[in-house]
Amino acid sequence: MAEGARGPAEYAAQIAAARDRLVGFVHGCTEEQWRSAPLDGDPRPVAVVVDHVADAYEYLTGWLRELAAGRPVEVNSDVVDALNAEHAAAATDVSRAAAVQHLEQSGAAMCELVASLSAADLAAGEGRAERLAQVAVRHADNHRAEIEAALAAGADQQAGRS
Repeated sequence: MAEGARGPAEYAAQIAAARDRLVGFVHGCTEEQWRSAPLDGDPRPVAVVVDHVADAYEYLTGWLRELAAGRPVEVNSDVVDALNAEHAAAATDVSRAAAVQHLEQSGAAMCELVASLSAADLAAGEGRAERLAQVAVRHADNHRAEIEAALAAGADQQAGRS
């Protein structure tokens, strides 16, 4: 691991904390917010974006498992975009309960795998395994923060029109 890098247990704890912050956000959403699509240029409702994070934990876990086993993994923007598009088409009516359950289950599996990795496992694939763990740490928080900001901006606009 590079200087300043985190160990597997720290990555796992940070992934779990970010997931838990997203779950807390979900519980605080109104039904109107849950079904809204507040992100400029992104037609997905909050429900689909939240479930996307859970879906991403699944493919990230699979890729990490493959890298730790010494097998090559093809990860690029085209692969990720295709997975995201497939998910968006399939998850159009995800319920809050289903999204939370998906987040909890896929996040727990991700955390369990990451915590079980060694430093050598994190270095697998020329450091790609560790970069995937880093993505998993940021992913939930990035989407949550983006949605919170968009919802707040929308509320400010609504208040300005009142």
